[in-house]
Amino acid sequence: MIQRILPLVAILSLSGCALTQQAAPVASDNTETVAAIKSMETNLNTRLDNMETKIETQNDYISTLEKELSNVSEELSMVRTEQTKIQTSIKQATSKKARLAPVPVSMQTQSLKDTLILGAIENVEIADIKQQFTARIDTGATTSSLNAVDLQEFERNGTQWVRFHLINQDTQADGKLEWITAPVIRNVKIRQSTTEEMERRPVVELWIKLGAIHEKVQFTLADRSHMTHSVLLGREFIQDIAVIDVSKEFVQSKK
Repeated sequence: MIQRILPLVAILSLSGCALTQQAAPVASDNTETVAAIKSMETNLNTRLDNMETKIETQNDYISTLEKELSNVSEELSMVRTEQTKIQTSIKQATSKKARLAPVPVSMQTQSLKDTLILGAIENVEIADIKQQFTARIDTGATTSSLNAVDLQEFERNGTQWVRFHLINQDTQADGKLEWITAPVIRNVKIRQSTTEEMERRPVVELWIKLGAIHEKVQFTLADRSHMTHSVLLGREFIQDIAVIDVSKEFVQSKK
């Protein structure tokens, strides 16, 4: 009996060994699979981190481009504004040239008949203080100017203003000078013939009366105490409204 059982035990033992040897490779395959999965996961995480870094870099670059685009838009707006100013200046210059274009003699004669004639010296009234001053009509000067003394600059509601006294060169000052107050419409820089330094002078607008003329005139304010007349009227005032007869004085006003 024992002799019959021994071969069976031996067969079963050999079978068990074979099964054990077959199971071992399965466990080894699982370990390798897990390791491969972990490696892939690590690689994916690394790639995701790299992509997030690239996205952040791209976002920063886009933000920089947006700022540069905003700056370019502002500069473009400024350029367009300057271009508009230049075009306006060109149109004004063209219009001025058109007004100054020569006309036929017959038309000039008719025009002169209808044009106001001024003498080289006229009396003008400054409307703000209702006082009269002698004015020199100067075709050699582009702008008009006043003999402004005691000039004081100040600010009112965020705007530059000035006040000053206007001295009548023909009469003695009696101590009752009135202040003239006006907003500054711009400042000009003038170089005197006696010095190389630029002098800044304010420009104001005042209403004046000269005979039948009642006009708002731009005046440059300067100390003209060394000059004979308190008021100088330049070409900008004369243009299109009067001609000058330098041989006469007080044509439109009383001496």
